[in-house]
Amino acid sequence: MKFKKIKLLVVFLFVFMLFGCGKSNENNEAKQEKEIVLKVAHVEPETRSTNRALLIFKEEVEEASKGSIKIEIYPNGALGGDVQLTESVAMGTIDMALPSTSVLTSYTDNFGILDMPYLFISSEAAFNAMDGKMGEYFNEALKSSGLVNLGYTYNGPRSITNSVREVKKPEDLKGIKVRVMESPVFIDFFRTLGANPTPMSFTEVYTALQQGAVEAQENPPSLIFANKFYEVQKFLSITEHVHNFLAFIMNAEKFNSLSDEQKAILQEKAKKYIENQRKMELEDNNKYIELLGTEGKLKVNILTADEKEEFKKALQPMYDKYKKNFGDDLFNIADEYNK
Repeated sequence: MKFKKIKLLVVFLFVFMLFGCGKSNENNEAKQEKEIVLKVAHVEPETRSTNRALLIFKEEVEEASKGSIKIEIYPNGALGGDVQLTESVAMGTIDMALPSTSVLTSYTDNFGILDMPYLFISSEAAFNAMDGKMGEYFNEALKSSGLVNLGYTYNGPRSITNSVREVKKPEDLKGIKVRVMESPVFIDFFRTLGANPTPMSFTEVYTALQQGAVEAQENPPSLIFANKFYEVQKFLSITEHVHNFLAFIMNAEKFNSLSDEQKAILQEKAKKYIENQRKMELEDNNKYIELLGTEGKLKVNILTADEKEEFKKALQPMYDKYKKNFGDDLFNIADEYNK
């Protein structure tokens, strides 16, 4: 009798261990399934602050998540221009991207206010607005498009290059064919000043300048240098007409599929990424203005405060129009941060 009891106990222990091992394997498999790869795409060159800071973001996310999140980075427009990347994230074929806020007007018209020339008086005012009420407004607006925004990186203060003449006053732009982003506000901006704006994907700009399809373009100095636009341009005018941002967007369904811990890691490291990137871009700005004049051999002129004021006055009809389109509330929010 005692022997039978011992035999039954051995059988019971064997079955328990077998079942337990099975459960353990199932748990391990479940853990394996939670390990994900996130594809992040953008149009910037590898040398730009956007990509350099993204490499740090990748390293920190993978380390903090103990490898449960892997980041793959696709720079240089390898997976498409800003418009295509945004559509791909919305559809879920790419997980994350960093498009210019200018192309997000196709999702929410009011994004166009961020393209308004001289909306912010400084980069600091612009940062505070995008980390505050202005950014919160647009983050909420993107949710209906299936997008989660992790913050706004700084694309720098935009300035103008061309192959025709120096641009010191509004009338200097008259008749010049200028490439602009696919944004109604940018088109109106240059049209108001008498230029001929041509919407075009960023990946096509160098060839268009080289072939004379357009004569001018506008971008931050670091991006102008990185893409060697100086090879096909003669003049650089530091107008700093727009403090431009890239939205760090992610497919909402993909974000919601993450564990709470993974979401927290991604949000924390994205915030740090944005801080790093902005600092890099501000440091790069003055350096590349100088390099565009020396190595790039562009004739550089920096607009004075009075010259910028002349541009603002010439653009007043545009402000009258867009205050009706966007409403006073968003302009008032911007003004709050300009004080």
